Amino acid sequence: MSRQYFGTDGIRGRTNQWPMTAELAMKVGMAAGTHFLRGSHRHRVVIGKDTRLSGYMVENALVAGFTAVGMDVVQFGPIPTPAVAMLAHSMRADLGVMISASHNPYADNGIKLFGPDGYKLSDADELKIEALLGQDIPLAPPKDIGRARRVEDARGRYIHAVKSSFPADLRLDGLRIVVDCANGAAYQVAPSALWELGADVVAVGVSPNGTNINEGCGSTAPLLCQETVVSSGADIGIALDGDADRLIVVDEQGEIVDGDQIMALIAANFAREGTLRGGGLVATVMSNLGLERFLAGRGIGLERTKVGDRYVLERMREGGFNLGGEQSGHMILSDYATTGDGTVAALQVLAALVRSGKPASETLHQFDPVPQLLKNVRFAGGRPLEHDEVKRVIAQAEAELEGAGRLVIRPSGTEPVIRVMAEGDSADQVRDVVDRICAAVERVAA
Repeated sequence: MSRQYFGTDGIRGRTNQWPMTAELAMKVGMAAGTHFLRGSHRHRVVIGKDTRLSGYMVENALVAGFTAVGMDVVQFGPIPTPAVAMLAHSMRADLGVMISASHNPYADNGIKLFGPDGYKLSDADELKIEALLGQDIPLAPPKDIGRARRVEDARGRYIHAVKSSFPADLRLDGLRIVVDCANGAAYQVAPSALWELGADVVAVGVSPNGTNINEGCGSTAPLLCQETVVSSGADIGIALDGDADRLIVVDEQGEIVDGDQIMALIAANFAREGTLRGGGLVATVMSNLGLERFLAGRGIGLERTKVGDRYVLERMREGGFNLGGEQSGHMILSDYATTGDGTVAALQVLAALVRSGKPASETLHQFDPVPQLLKNVRFAGGRPLEHDEVKRVIAQAEAELEGAGRLVIRPSGTEPVIRVMAEGDSADQVRDVVDRICAAVERVAA
């Protein structure tokens, strides 16, 4: 059965346009609730959201759907995605739901589902829920309709859990930290957690109004964080995205530190402490070759997956890894969380900074990335990557880069675009290789 609604990270779209409508949200509640009505106990779902205006609409529709099939609902209000995953497990819920479109603009929204173990749903579960969306779902009899209630201390519970991931022998006293919460779900919890650990906190992106989430702030627009770090004389900056599962760091000079450098730092520290499991870390095909070489030089393995944090997590669980992530800033530390958690990852970075006693620019620069270039080529239709001319040019490029670089070519899963990425020791060679492949795709797709 092919997917009609679920993508790589739940259901997502522009609000009030199919599929992100109140009608479908209610049906998702009914379908997911029905799927997880297992056993004779009183069933429970927990729901969190980010700060989008449409979150009210989607939340109420979901509540109607879940209660209609007999599931009780616990509502958290604005809270990070990893908090929903954590609380679904700790509150013994049958299901967790996060209403968010992550780093997308406010007009988009999405529905992410977590199982009772706090992990994102399997493909099998999602397909079964999709199948129910096309059916008439039986409603609960009047006496079994679910109840809904709000829990006001959910943010406090999450702050406590996040702080527990920080080494007990360390404090953040003396550190001035800029935290950019993207006017999103972490606007209260991230600054509070840092302050409680002793930091001098400069908080930006903490004034959500329903329409300014990710707007000129956060991990996908880090200029605000960079400028604030420099102007305030901060030691480091932390930029989260709208649902706080992604992290980008800014050093004291205002320079961006991406996910590859963060993974290198944490992996090296875990390996030194003897706590790195699985023999290395899991990253995607987009992580820089410089990271791979850095890890190899320290006897640390690197396994690559398709793009998407769900694929990283799947491989981590299969191979017993406790560290994985993406260059874009998704960091998964499975000793502390069942999904990406930007705040938990930030605290690992801050712990390393405190222990080093050095500026962030020295502590966080673990390796020199090799030149990397990514270009997108639009095409009208067909399968240009299967054309003999394109295959020939790709094979030639692979031969040229052998031993000195990498080539990653993949079609987008959401639009008619071919993504062409190359990296290697020579920036000129990388640019030439990418341009030749893009030109070949354009010729056959014209």
